[in-house]
Amino acid sequence: MARRIFLDKQSPKAFHALRETSQAVRTVAAEAGLDRVTVELVNIRVSQLNGCAYCLDIHTKAALRAGESARRLGILPAWRDTELFTREERAALALAEATTDPRDTDGQASAYEAARQALTEDQISAVIWVAITINAFNRISIMSKHPVRKAATEVADASM
Repeated sequence: MARRIFLDKQSPKAFHALRETSQAVRTVAAEAGLDRVTVELVNIRVSQLNGCAYCLDIHTKAALRAGESARRLGILPAWRDTELFTREERAALALAEATTDPRDTDGQASAYEAARQALTEDQISAVIWVAITINAFNRISIMSKHPVRKAATEVADASM
């Protein structure tokens, strides 16, 4: 298989613009009152749906640093079947999924209605922007085949 072009390295101006967008979205989310854990749950769930190992690695670490539990992260793919997520988080996750796959118009309408019941308009907008942005980063990493490498401690543990 031919080596992939790292899109972020090949077109740094475009990637820099997306990073600036990401920073603006992070600010919008904070100003809307979305906590870092909720933002990272959205990033992780969208990355799960898209199958982006690189973004999953980054955002799982960020969620853990923000105080998220390993238990909830492990159950995140089945969030609908648990009581572990708040009403607001559930609304954000449903809206993020609908943003990631907008072809399901019934699901999209349902997710949007749930979001209207649990989130402010500013929070709805922020969640959608977070989902849009992580979808873009997922596609960059997937098409670039960004590697997820073992950390030095993992390499040492594996040799024991």
